[in-house]
Amino acid sequence: MQQRRHGIRLDKQYFNFGSAHFLIFGNGEREELHGHNYRAELELDGVLDAGHLVADFIVVKPLFKAACDALDHRTLLPTQHPALKVRVEDGQVQVEFAEPDGHIGRFSFPERDVRLLAIANTSSELLAGWLLEHFLERLLQKLPNLVIHRILVRVEESPGQSAIDERVFETHG
Repeated sequence: MQQRRHGIRLDKQYFNFGSAHFLIFGNGEREELHGHNYRAELELDGVLDAGHLVADFIVVKPLFKAACDALDHRTLLPTQHPALKVRVEDGQVQVEFAEPDGHIGRFSFPERDVRLLAIANTSSELLAGWLLEHFLERLLQKLPNLVIHRILVRVEESPGQSAIDERVFETHG
């Protein structure tokens, strides 16, 4: 039996964001605050609509760009990591990090320069997942009849070094 797959792939140069971040490793150590000029790609497989399209590029491109733009020129901070305490106070984002040796590290950022993300870490894998969720929510609002089989977001933090988040949806029939 032959199966057919239809999808779109978007790898535009303007799907990018320059952001600062730090990782907290599995052993509890934190890397130095640093930045990347990230690039993102999108793949979307689904059912062809009445116009024989999975999804119109004209609808998809600005939605994915908006997801990337939401992270651009910001310090990315995870709010779900147990070693971080993040609070917003008087226009400042205050961050405390519990080092493995018990020392408390502190950061303070202007609120307008920060993007608080409901993720556990700012790894490229979890950033890809955040982009996917942020984009998908808006896409389904715009195209409520869209039937998706698979969606993949790739985040490249430097040339040749990227991570993905992929979701495969159950299909019936």
